[in-house]
Amino acid sequence: MANPLYVSHSHSDARPARKGRLATLAGIAVILAACASPADIPPGTSLTDMEARYGAPTIDCPLPDGTRHVVWSGQPMGQFAWATTVTPDGRVGQIEQILTDRAFATVKVGEWNADRLLCMFGPPAEKSEVGLPSNLQHIWSYRYRQSGAWNSLMHFYIGPDGRITRMHPGPDPMFEPVEWDFR
Repeated sequence: MANPLYVSHSHSDARPARKGRLATLAGIAVILAACASPADIPPGTSLTDMEARYGAPTIDCPLPDGTRHVVWSGQPMGQFAWATTVTPDGRVGQIEQILTDRAFATVKVGEWNADRLLCMFGPPAEKSEVGLPSNLQHIWSYRYRQSGAWNSLMHFYIGPDGRITRMHPGPDPMFEPVEWDFR
């Protein structure tokens, strides 16, 4: 009996092995097509086509120049959010993953407020509070991959006036191993 892993070019058993390779390659192509991201959509595509493929944006914010900033967010459990600018005639611009260190670095502490944060990044994965009642700050945390590698949360502290007072990354406890099991 011929070895099924051996492909002979001179024997009649070569065709089944070749068919198997083609089936494997076709399966890989299907899997890769399913992994397509919004970033693969070319600029100029209509927002209607984007919505047909990925659903309605999570956030749709009008901008002063007549364009709109839209975000498709994977929060609260995902680590990705995709954003683009939509022209007045309904065409999308370049679509980018925005939960990144580079995008977070654009936030100006003391200048940005919660509305601007929401419009830029979409809803946070977690909301919490810290401080005394007289100086309570809200914390919005966005789940992301810090430096493209580490499971992290970017924490934004929002003061009583609605402005961002500070920000910092930290480990995402959702991905941390449970070390203290007292059962």
